[in-house]
Formats: sequence, structure tokens, C-alpha cells
Amino acid sequence: MQTEFLLGAASPAQFPAPGLPEIAFLGRSNVGKSSLLNRLTATKDLAFISSKPGCTQQLNFFRVDKKYTFVDLPGYGYARVSKTERAGWRKLIESYLLERDNLSLCLLLIDSRHGWMEMDLELSRWLEYHKRPYQVVATKFDKIKKQSEIHHALATLKAPEASMGLVPFSAVTGQGVREIWQTIKTISTRL
Repeated sequence: MQTEFLLGAASPAQFPAPGLPEIAFLGRSNVGKSSLLNRLTATKDLAFISSKPGCTQQLNFFRVDKKYTFVDLPGYGYARVSKTERAGWRKLIESYLLERDNLSLCLLLIDSRHGWMEMDLELSRWLEYHKRPYQVVATKFDKIKKQSEIHHALATLKAPEASMGLVPFSAVTGQGVREIWQTIKTISTRL
């Protein structure tokens, strides 16, 4: 798979000109957005992965196979930055989500071990209100070991009605990669 980093944007003026269908990676800090991006593109270091929350501080644009643009967004929630900086990220993200005509899909990542948190629910309602299609991806699914815990996680992670459902994902095993790619290919043809 051919991938390349295009640019990092700290303001809407820095966004690249619209073109290819864009897939946005959204979720709390440290939920696994960069790991998902790397696994989908079959690369180990396209997007920087860190155990420290708040490392992605701008919108990072990546071209994938000259067919798609993947956009890695800053995480929300815990990050050791000022409230002013967090408010700036929020404004940047909202500007991107509202104004990009070629944004074809949002991948909303939820940590399967923790389930839906209020900020996740707020974002899903916001996406629904603004009619932005999204796929819920339950990350770190390999970390759930017991069958009873898997059933419980799937029941509690059930996606809101207006979304495209739930895909369990593991960066370690690759579980969910095929299903996510199917969604990306299907939805981006509608753009």
C-alpha cells in the first residue's frame, strides 16, 4: 500500500485543498487512532504512536494509495495541556468536521475496555446532528480475554442507532481491518 504524510495543520488555513475522499480518525486521547491508521495502511510508523496522551496536537493528513486522505485528529479528554490549548484543538476539529466537503467518513474510536464515556456520546450526537457519517470502532479488543467479558463489552458498546454499527478492532491481531476497509470503500464511492 502506498502511503505518504502530506502535512500537519494547526489552523484551517493550513488544510490542504479538498480532493480525495477524507476519512477522519476521532476519539479520546490514547484510544488508538494512530495504531488504527498504521494497521489500516499496513505500516508501522506512518502515524506516531505514544503511550503518553495528547501527542497529536494538529490535524495530520496522509494520502493512501492515491485514493483516500486519512486525517489523524487530536484526541479529546485527558491531555496535559492548558484549557486554552484544548479549546483551540476543539475549535480546529469542529472547523474541520463542519467545513470539509470531501469528508466522507468519521471513524469514532471507543476503548472496548472502558466503553462509552460522556464525551464519546456527545461527539456521536454532534456527528448525527451535522449529518456526518461515522463508524464506531471498538479498539484494544484483544485486551479483553474472557468470553463473558467479550459478550459484556459488545453489549455495552452497542453503537447509537444512527451510526453504521460497531466494529471490534485489534491493532495486535488485525481484527476488524477488513470490515473497516469495506466501510471506507463503500462510503467513499458516494462522495
